[in-house]
Amino acid sequence: MSTISGNIKHLRKQHQWTQGDFADRIGIKRSLVGAYEEGRADPRLNNLLNMSKVFRVSVDNLLTKDLTRMDLKAIEALNEADGNMKVLSITVDQDDNEYIDLIPQKASAGYLNGYADPHYLEEMPKFQLPNLPRNATYRAFEITGDSMLPIKPGTVVIGEYMEGLTNIRSGKCYIVLSKEEGVVYKRVFDYTQEHGQLFLVSDNKAYSPYRIDASDVIEVWEAKAFISMDIPESSEDDLNFDDLKNIVLELQKEIIKLKN
Repeated sequence: MSTISGNIKHLRKQHQWTQGDFADRIGIKRSLVGAYEEGRADPRLNNLLNMSKVFRVSVDNLLTKDLTRMDLKAIEALNEADGNMKVLSITVDQDDNEYIDLIPQKASAGYLNGYADPHYLEEMPKFQLPNLPRNATYRAFEITGDSMLPIKPGTVVIGEYMEGLTNIRSGKCYIVLSKEEGVVYKRVFDYTQEHGQLFLVSDNKAYSPYRIDASDVIEVWEAKAFISMDIPESSEDDLNFDDLKNIVLELQKEIIKLKN
């Protein structure tokens, strides 16, 4: 029996779950759990990540350490020694390509409780974009309110998952999930070294900046792209309707000349 198969079986029994119970928790068929535990199949990446979250054990420990001689208390101590590594749940297609999970406005309130729940993410709309680098994980959030104008309410902002707060670049836009604020889209300034806090600033000056404790932050996603149904209107500095009309008339004249 391989390390991973033995660990899966041992941890499932430690939690007193049947194969069916465990299969339901990670969103797979019971027969596949049996195949994993008997070493007849190896878990795909997304299933490993979901197992890691359910068992509260890092993927590295699941794959490389023999946990079969340890009880849950000892495994919990192992997690603390490893820094309690956070595991991000993802969804993938049949070829193991990651989806971009979309968190709509109506579902954003539940994201604080469901962000790590594979079942919650399975229920969310999902899509893929061909021009995004494949070496990162992305999630999309539908923005509410007008605090980040000209990004309007209803705009979908696509964020790249940040492994830690140390990677934040002050002044850039991020989606931040925190215990107190839930999901917000703001410009973020990193003052974790000086004050242990992040300062969140709106582009709409009608909203005052505020701060949150770094310890309350659960996830951070760097804004990479957005999808909007609002086509930007031309500004006063752009061509007006009469200018556009004259351009079209000149084009028509040129076409007539070419035909003659």
